Amino acid sequence: MRDPLPPLSAIRVFEAAARLLSFTKAAAELGMTQAAVSYQIKLLEERLGAPLFLRQPRALALTEAGQWLAPRTTEAFDLLREAFARFGEREQATLVVNTMHTFAAQWLAPRLGVYQLAHPKTAVQLETTTRVVDFSREEVDVVIRSGKGVWPGLLSYKLIDVRYTLMVSPSLAESVGGLREPADMFKIDLLDPHDPWWIDWMKAAGQPIERLDMALAPIGLQTITASAAMAGRGGALLVKEFFEQEIKDGRLYQPFDIMVDTESAYWLAFPEARRNVPKIKAFRDWILGEIGRPAT
Repeated sequence: MRDPLPPLSAIRVFEAAARLLSFTKAAAELGMTQAAVSYQIKLLEERLGAPLFLRQPRALALTEAGQWLAPRTTEAFDLLREAFARFGEREQATLVVNTMHTFAAQWLAPRLGVYQLAHPKTAVQLETTTRVVDFSREEVDVVIRSGKGVWPGLLSYKLIDVRYTLMVSPSLAESVGGLREPADMFKIDLLDPHDPWWIDWMKAAGQPIERLDMALAPIGLQTITASAAMAGRGGALLVKEFFEQEIKDGRLYQPFDIMVDTESAYWLAFPEARRNVPKIKAFRDWILGEIGRPAT
């Protein structure tokens, strides 16, 4: 059975021409030539088996069939326009950011209030996970991940280099007579000794990895390790940029100048095809501005 619905392109042209009563104005609205509009109307009339317009010398008028069809067609397109407009508003209403726990807790969350004030119509929904996000299967707008920044199909923008150092509470350092040289670190417990970062740290500090107390329990999250360090439980390997406020408040300090560069970084990433989505562009520009990097 033949589908009674003609091609949508022809219906769209008819709706514009009937509403404007002008092939020229319809062509301008739709970004077409007047000849293309006339052709689509001709195809539609042939499909329906009835004329829809009276082509008068200086005016265009609807036939009786056209008068019956026009308001129903306009009503249908008005419903579509409303649906797509509301969809656009709905799509802009929430920005889903999938990120890593430490970045979310220590860097992003404290700054989100500023972003929300500047973008009150978009609510940011934070998800924290370390798994790989499949943008084709999950409702995620952007991710923040650590790595080299090269992921097929994604645009990536560098945020923070992953460079870490030993951090302790000032009171703990004072209680052991100070930490003046790397060997002094063994005066205190070294937290999360199972963290592979310790291997490179010990090399950089010229200290034997065997001196780590592997009996201490693993932790795994910088936020928890940092909390333990601030409580005076030991020294922690931390990314300084995540603990600027704690350092400023005197809850953490860096006893040695040693910094270990992992040659990795935290990156903002999202599908290349979504680079012009307004809410994604706004978040990208804001976060790069906070970092102090240009959105190139």
